[in-house]
Amino acid sequence: MKEKIREIIQESIQVKLKLLGNETLIDQIVQASNKMISSLQKGKRIYFCGNGGSAADAQHLAAELSGRFYTDRPALPAEALHCNTSYLTAVANDYSYEVVYQRLIEGIGNEEDVLIGLSTSGNSKNIIRAIESANTKKMITIGLTGSKGGSMKGLCQYWIGVPSDDTPRIQESHILLGHILCQMVEERIFNT
Repeated sequence: MKEKIREIIQESIQVKLKLLGNETLIDQIVQASNKMISSLQKGKRIYFCGNGGSAADAQHLAAELSGRFYTDRPALPAEALHCNTSYLTAVANDYSYEVVYQRLIEGIGNEEDVLIGLSTSGNSKNIIRAIESANTKKMITIGLTGSKGGSMKGLCQYWIGVPSDDTPRIQESHILLGHILCQMVEERIFNT
């Protein structure tokens, strides 16, 4: 059992080393963080969406921005789109689960707001529809996926694909990438 635990930890480290060595991916992170900063400086909002573990990650990252990350500072306007369970269950029941995020973006998204979609496969239909709606509204779209990117790769203005096809390793890296984005935003906006 100890050897299996070591093997899992090593696999996680290897994925992060691939992230570290991928200059194109680092450039995408820089560009995505700069767009987030620019949007927030213009009084815009950041929205996150995901399913399952990715929904938990979306909520976690929204809290890092709207609460605090490293420093005590004013709250930033960020939220995870799945947190209103009455809305989520009503729309899923009355329409379909595929449109739960799309309809919310149609209702509250504005030009230059940011939508960050998290999907390990990049093929979650409800995330794809939300991104399509956000693109129509001239929002900034950022996708966090696994290595292939699925349909999200071609839809997002900024695509950050974790170099793995293993869901747990991808999700671990999504939190790392999300924390990097949050730190870059906090440091630049609040000069910390």
